[in-house]
Amino acid sequence: MNGEPARPADPSARRAYRIEDLAHRTGATVRTIRAYQDKGLLPRPERQGRANLYSDVHVTRLQQIGHLLERGYTLASIRELLDAWDTGRGLGGVLGLVTEVEGPWTDEEPVRVTRAELEARFGGTPDEDAVAEAVDLGVLEPVDGDPDTFLVPSPQELAVAAELHAAGVPLSAISAHLRELRGQVEHIATRFLEFTTEHVFGRYLDDPAHRTDAHAAEAAGLVRRLRPLARQTVDAELARAMRVFAVRQLRTRLGGETGPEPLAGTRAVELPAETISAVERLVGDGQVATFVALAAEREIRARALDALTSRETPRT
Repeated sequence: MNGEPARPADPSARRAYRIEDLAHRTGATVRTIRAYQDKGLLPRPERQGRANLYSDVHVTRLQQIGHLLERGYTLASIRELLDAWDTGRGLGGVLGLVTEVEGPWTDEEPVRVTRAELEARFGGTPDEDAVAEAVDLGVLEPVDGDPDTFLVPSPQELAVAAELHAAGVPLSAISAHLRELRGQVEHIATRFLEFTTEHVFGRYLDDPAHRTDAHAAEAAGLVRRLRPLARQTVDAELARAMRVFAVRQLRTRLGGETGPEPLAGTRAVELPAETISAVERLVGDGQVATFVALAAEREIRARALDALTSRETPRT
């Protein structure tokens, strides 16, 4: 004996669970625990005699898995995150980055609205088809146990719809416009994420040396800094485009002598009315210019390819 006081044993070190006890402790089923073991998500238990004993390490791991499943992660992606933890790359930092990315990307706070309030805001007449369409689009979310109340994730979006309807736009047209707009905005979001991933986040995601708590925290900070940039860029470009096209539309409608103002770097091209009508029937009124530009570009590329392939291959 060296005279030093004995250190108290770690209570968690003595704690052991049979699989039924672990299931009761965590709320998982025995079948689920065994399935997680087979998939490599859960460490194997310690074998003592004929018994398999689990510890608080298994309790924590099951809680982590459940937390990630609630966030929508697949078992395969959870396995990758847990592998990062097991190889010392830091699950805490990774989960912090996950939390930052999955956090709100807007300052808006969801609100609740009743059917009666919706009817009052949209003309006072019940329209179940419009409500169903809004739910399908995610503009309204049903509240469990209360069929007459909805959660509104974006009050701003609902307010815009109400203003458009009050101005005379049918609800069906508003829904169709939102679907089209959403597709275009999702394309912009995808391109922005591809751009920032390539030039900013690629080193964190692709280089194992950067998969540490410190680097994950740095990446989370970058998410906070870059998050508003996409919105600011879209706001600025939307304002520019709205001004240009609003002026063009006004001059066209009023029959101004100067004609529409072309965009910088472009030229106005006159097309026969029947050609424009045919394109409108094919792709819609708002996509004529895009369709014509893409069709012309495809024709130019096709001719360039024809020219290349028609050349006689030089003999050696």
